Amino acid sequence: MKKSNITVVFGTRPEAIKLCPLILELKSRSELNVRVVTSGQHKELCREVLEFFGIIPDLDLNIMAHGQSLFDITEKIIHEMKNELVKNSPELLLVHGDTTTAFASSLSGFYLGVPIGHVEAGLRSNNAFSPYPEEFNRRAIDAMSFLHFCPTEHAKSNLIFEGYEQSRLFVTGNTVVDALKYTLSGPLPERSDNDVLLLMTVHRRENRGERMRNIFRAVRQASEYFKELRVIFPAHPAKEVKDAIDSELSGSRIELIPPLPLPEFHRLLASCDLILTDSGGIQEEAVSLGKPLLLARDTTERPEGIDCGVIIPVGTDPERIFNAISDALLRSKQDRPHTIPYGLGDASRRIADIILSLRT
Repeated sequence: MKKSNITVVFGTRPEAIKLCPLILELKSRSELNVRVVTSGQHKELCREVLEFFGIIPDLDLNIMAHGQSLFDITEKIIHEMKNELVKNSPELLLVHGDTTTAFASSLSGFYLGVPIGHVEAGLRSNNAFSPYPEEFNRRAIDAMSFLHFCPTEHAKSNLIFEGYEQSRLFVTGNTVVDALKYTLSGPLPERSDNDVLLLMTVHRRENRGERMRNIFRAVRQASEYFKELRVIFPAHPAKEVKDAIDSELSGSRIELIPPLPLPEFHRLLASCDLILTDSGGIQEEAVSLGKPLLLARDTTERPEGIDCGVIIPVGTDPERIFNAISDALLRSKQDRPHTIPYGLGDASRRIADIILSLRT
């Protein structure tokens, strides 16, 4: 039997983190030819992830331009991926999650009749504007996909409820756990026993503006009130985030640092006592590491973390965030037994096995 051609496309740092272990697994299978395409949506942020995993893309669409909008990104990727797919005719196009790169690439594949495999399928917040535009993207990608690789039984049940054919739904675990096996192989950062370390990441589009300033006010107030609280904030480079930082965190005790390389960030995540974030992927990482997480969002497409007691939704109300940090500090040194809903780090192997089993 001849080799099967698979194209894997991604454009953002979270996609790269979760797809790199899968790419390495697929490349290890002699039955597959794997072509790696990056859109350049997060060009600089992706580069260090790719270097860490030793992956060199076969093609960089290089679509990023200063000041471009979702309209620009979507249009460019649809056009460039059409050319790529026509030229190379893969038997399967693999996309991940809910980004504009994943949506636009899937649309090109769908128009050309290329079967699409959706990694991390079935996530739902059931609010089209939170997260925005990701909730729409993931629903649209699922609608265009032939294979759905669901990270949990809950994600699969969402698709069953929506009427998807069960024979094309596969529960695999989440490839983020696979990535942690690579990144946490080194020593964790040294810590003082006297402080409580809170790791904060805030960047979501729907939180920018007053909501983000509210989050920063609450964390600044907590850092000033609780002297044992040490806050580290790897700040997102977006202008709106920087403006909110300048407005609310200037002169504060909060340690502002640039975005960290992936291994360093995961090791900081593993060594901290508490996380405050509006990120999606960090919710999964926190659950896998057993780190309590205050979620600065009104909705989540990852309810498994709430169910197992790791994720605490706090929204963006300053009083609610301050009180949640206060409560978390009282429990910061306690053991927190929990279940891990995202698998044991073999999601990449499971996905590769499924793809091979379906070859004709």
